[in-house]
Amino acid sequence: CTGAFLLADAGLLDGRRATTHWHWADALQQRHPRVQVEADRIYIADGPAWTSAGMTAEMDLALALVEKDLGADIARSVAHRLVMHQRRSGGQSQHSEMLRLAPKSDRIQQALEHARRNLAQPLSVEDLAQAASLSPRQFSRVFTAETGQSPAKAIEGLRLEAARLMIESSRHPLEVVARETGFRDRRHLREAFLRGFGMPPQSVRRDARAGPPAP
Repeated sequence: CTGAFLLADAGLLDGRRATTHWHWADALQQRHPRVQVEADRIYIADGPAWTSAGMTAEMDLALALVEKDLGADIARSVAHRLVMHQRRSGGQSQHSEMLRLAPKSDRIQQALEHARRNLAQPLSVEDLAQAASLSPRQFSRVFTAETGQSPAKAIEGLRLEAARLMIESSRHPLEVVARETGFRDRRHLREAFLRGFGMPPQSVRRDARAGPPAP
């Protein structure tokens, strides 16, 4: 993450987009005003310069390099060997739902990973409890104690994040986005976006296509 400072000191990031750990982003920007620092990215590839956030983000970046050089099949094989259940995209926020929930036990982490890999499924409390090897009653109690949220609210947050990323990075119709991320239909997706982001999914897509404002 702070390796970005070395690249910037060498002048290799001038005029390029770059990221680092959120704690050091302001310092990087102040020290190197010619670098376009994006403080909330997991990793950024701008030409030959690749930069990332913290330690786990470096693994995401490395896996993305494997995919770029050797293809998606090899990257999936490497991810399997590293027990990286789902590769995060470079556009994902450092402050993602999984990081915000921050479960303390492996069992709740396993349940959340199961949910993230199966967002298109109903994901009842019974399903999540089975993934955590707990009874439904135990699971609900432990989950709320560790994350500060009910399972239902946490799953909606994961679905919203996945849907937002899909809307920003693809041209899939909203009906497809809703189906792939576990919402009943386009109307349910819209209701969740208004509740979670204060805007409909169409506005999120429009803003993503418009890009950042001109300086």
